[in-house]
Amino acid sequence: MATTDAQRDALIAEAIGLAVDGVRAGRGGPFGAIVARNGRGVGRGESRVTSDNDPTAHAEIVAIRAACASLGTFDLTGHDLFASCEPCPMCLAAAYWARLERIYYAATREDAAVAGFDDERFYSELGAPASKRSLPTTRLAVPQAREPFAAWAGKPDKIRY
Repeated sequence: MATTDAQRDALIAEAIGLAVDGVRAGRGGPFGAIVARNGRGVGRGESRVTSDNDPTAHAEIVAIRAACASLGTFDLTGHDLFASCEPCPMCLAAAYWARLERIYYAATREDAAVAGFDDERFYSELGAPASKRSLPTTRLAVPQAREPFAAWAGKPDKIRY
């Protein structure tokens, strides 16, 4: 069963409501998100960065974690993400890792920038070669670097993700 226009409208309105409620309650920034399948929410989240002292506790990440916990899976194939704002690069990457079907969002990253959020900086940094980024990244070429991959390759009961 596909998500109807009315269900999409209700889910994006709920995500926006989660964002506003979170701000008013002092739980975090102005972001809310819902993971849904066939128009039914299965995981909800609001920004908890400041209340949890966790820079990864963005609304989308919280919603993905909640959906995975409630469904008992790390694979959200067939599910959609409804976000009050365009996802930042971290949340976008998490949506790919979760195998989400599609993302719907309301406000843009430009709207977030006006409110003081610097997502554009991260988009720019990630698009640059590692040598040009402001966060130095150095490979340490140690002999045992590939041991974890060898252990993984030899594991007969591994769960691919």
